[in-house]
Amino acid sequence: MSDPNAQTATVTATHFHSPNRLGSLDAYRGFVMLLMMGEVLSFGKVADLLAKAGLSVGLWGFLGHQQEHVSWIGCGLHDLIQPSFSFLVGAALPFSLAARAARGQGAGLMTLHAVWRALLLTLLGVALRSTGSQHTNWTLEDTLSQIGLGYVFLFLVGQRPVHVQWIALAAILVGYWAAFALYPLPGADFDYTKVGVSAAWLQENALTGFAAHWQKNSNFAWAADQVILNGFPRPTAWEFNRGGYATLSFIPTLGTMILGLIAGGVLQGDRTPGAKVKWLVVTGVVCLALGWTLGALGVCPVVKRIWTPSWVIYSGGLCLLFLAGFYAVLDVWAVRGWAFFLRVVGLNSIAAYCIAHLWDGFISRNLVTHFGEGFFRLAGDVYRPFVLGATVLLLEWLILFWMYRRKLFLRI
Repeated sequence: MSDPNAQTATVTATHFHSPNRLGSLDAYRGFVMLLMMGEVLSFGKVADLLAKAGLSVGLWGFLGHQQEHVSWIGCGLHDLIQPSFSFLVGAALPFSLAARAARGQGAGLMTLHAVWRALLLTLLGVALRSTGSQHTNWTLEDTLSQIGLGYVFLFLVGQRPVHVQWIALAAILVGYWAAFALYPLPGADFDYTKVGVSAAWLQENALTGFAAHWQKNSNFAWAADQVILNGFPRPTAWEFNRGGYATLSFIPTLGTMILGLIAGGVLQGDRTPGAKVKWLVVTGVVCLALGWTLGALGVCPVVKRIWTPSWVIYSGGLCLLFLAGFYAVLDVWAVRGWAFFLRVVGLNSIAAYCIAHLWDGFISRNLVTHFGEGFFRLAGDVYRPFVLGATVLLLEWLILFWMYRRKLFLRI
């Protein structure tokens, strides 16, 4: 993910306390990146090995569950990574615009930069999805691509009054909801196995009644991808995404970014620090309750994989509460030392994103080559995946720390 809060000026360590930076945004971003990078810790694998050995899974099972995406409806900690990415892009934008204006950058140049940034983010997402492939994998569901597709509109909305931002958010959510609600339900003879949905999966995750408009690989966004993705060169026709992800999710993802934009405007505004925390908490609780209610009533299920409008509201509420916590501790109470570990990652989020996607396997293989399997089995065979993963994560953090010390920040 890009680092919109770091894009606005030459980044140095002193920018932790710059008036155009908030430590809370850097730390929250670092926390999210570490959640993603922490997949190498393999809690789930350890839990499986413990279960096979007839031992108690306990905490390892809980942690493993939090490192997985839910099958369809609901939310786990891992499901909050992408919404937090998107939310923070919006939250940092008011500070970015203010910093650029302070440097005398005009509207035209800022617009060109926004277009360029959107293009690079979109293509970088495609490139990462194509790693290991013999051809360009033209899919647009990657986090970076989703942000890039909506970034220019976010930039334009970011220069409008806050009431216009709320109207834009409402229009996106209602319009996207209507597109799914009006798309016809599949017939009784629809063969879900042909779109990668097994009978066992359906039995566990089936949506009934009105909520079935948001069923996996039979919805409006899936149908749109039949046209969109088959418009790109590919060796075989695109039929479905196994996870149910969709290109058009960038539209409600834009809603998540706008909610972050509004929150960023509050943090940049004239309210007292206490009032800002209160706004974040109250708005977060209201969004959380509203999103859950929409799902519970069957009006719109809370599904991250297709980014339903209720998911925007529900996950946005959680993002607001996370931001409230980081802002209160780091920027209001000024308790900052503990967050250095997070800020090192948050300040170089593009580099962290690429490292996690490109280097995990390389580092892991070379650690085993040079230290041998025995080194990583010192705590026992069961804990080998965790020990190896923890070593990989530590090395990746040290790389980012080395970059931080030398003021090397990968920016778009």
